[in-house]
Amino acid sequence: MATPLSADKLLKALRDEGLHVVEHRSWRTNNRNHKGPWGPTHGVMIHHTVTSGTSSSVELCYNGHSALPGPLCHGVIAKDGTVYLVGNGRANHAGLGDDDVLRAVIAEKALPPDNEANTDGNRHFYGFECVNLGDGKDPWPAAQLLAIERTSAAVCRAHGWSERSVIGHLEWQPGKVDPRGFSMNGMRGRVAKRLGGAPDGPSDPPPRPTYEPFPGSAFFKVGRNSAIVTAMGKRLVAEGCGRYTVGPGPAWSEADRKSYAAWQRKLGYTGGDADGIPGKTSWDRLKVPNV
Repeated sequence: MATPLSADKLLKALRDEGLHVVEHRSWRTNNRNHKGPWGPTHGVMIHHTVTSGTSSSVELCYNGHSALPGPLCHGVIAKDGTVYLVGNGRANHAGLGDDDVLRAVIAEKALPPDNEANTDGNRHFYGFECVNLGDGKDPWPAAQLLAIERTSAAVCRAHGWSERSVIGHLEWQPGKVDPRGFSMNGMRGRVAKRLGGAPDGPSDPPPRPTYEPFPGSAFFKVGRNSAIVTAMGKRLVAEGCGRYTVGPGPAWSEADRKSYAAWQRKLGYTGGDADGIPGKTSWDRLKVPNV
């Protein structure tokens, strides 16, 4: 039985293993803990995204979609080997799986065939989605495979687990095929070898950008509470576009939307292009300080 790693400990474990890690938006508080328990944790589960493109894949895994709310994993592993952290806590990635498989993971024994879906995996597994179409044709670059190896080893090392605690989604839930394109037995062999030595890191954290990266239009919705919203509001006021009676503050509001619409109009946008929902071009021109 293992207590889940804190956000700081997970980040440190990954960087100590030599990984380049990007903290995406408010990943530390992005979870599904209100829908069920998180922990005890027993293993690491590897998936493929069935998508292409790093930015869109990361946003999808952070936000989820109408049928499956995010986060859809804890981290996204890009083709260049960068790990984007998108969730901390319970995440919608594993679904129901085989209780015999879970017992084997806990005992760190060879996995039995997965022929049942009767156990909550979201409670017990860290999930990492790897950017790949999953069609058996999309290549797996060496840098990405190395990052999968390092990520798996980092979590196992932090918990004192062996490579037997690393499984693929296809080994957990009947009917799943991910990750498609490499062998989980082969990956476990790589993880075992890595765990036999010292970690590669730590890697140097990337420098913080001067301005806040565009968080995506879906970020700006009722219920969003973030320092990014406050920083945006202050810039809108500085540009003469503030439409606030109080604030600005961290909670996205109608006043924020009206203020941003004023900024869009100042830039020359009209009609539906000045609806008050930020887009990347107008956001980049606003130059919101990094928070």
